[in-house]
Amino acid sequence: MNVSYPSVHPVEAPPPLTEGANAPRARMKDIQGMPGTIGGLVLRFFQFVFAAVALSVMATTSDFPSVTAFCYLVAAAGLQSLWSLTLAIVDIYALLVGRSLQNYRVVSLFAVGDGVTSTLTFAAACASAGITVLLGNDLGSCAQNHCTQFETATSMAFLSWFTALPSFLLNFWSLASR
Repeated sequence: MNVSYPSVHPVEAPPPLTEGANAPRARMKDIQGMPGTIGGLVLRFFQFVFAAVALSVMATTSDFPSVTAFCYLVAAAGLQSLWSLTLAIVDIYALLVGRSLQNYRVVSLFAVGDGVTSTLTFAAACASAGITVLLGNDLGSCAQNHCTQFETATSMAFLSWFTALPSFLLNFWSLASR
């Protein structure tokens, strides 16, 4: 009877990689604009500033409560400014401590929150723009209303949405690429 006996063959270590292959690659977590980066903090700062300006300009007019779209803009801009300020503080903390905010649950929360607040801000800005065009162009009653303040608040809401959209898209992309 022929029986084969196993033999142990030594395994050689793989050859070392060249320096070109060891170059660091940019990964998803290194993209500016994501939570915990300088780009993300800048986006949050501008979201907060534009939403706070929209809120303060609209709230200082005396006749904004008479139009539902303007009340909706005040509510959406208030929510956007609170959300952006909170996440800016979280970004500052992450940058100071050197912490990564790429946890699945954190990114999920950021993506859902950014999606909701940016959608609400965009809808409020569109509704306010419609009323502002109605008052200014169609009815021609800018002399009795605060059309300049309405236009300023509406444009600031659009700018807030425009800076919130990249935050949402980057968080959603990070979530989808896992």
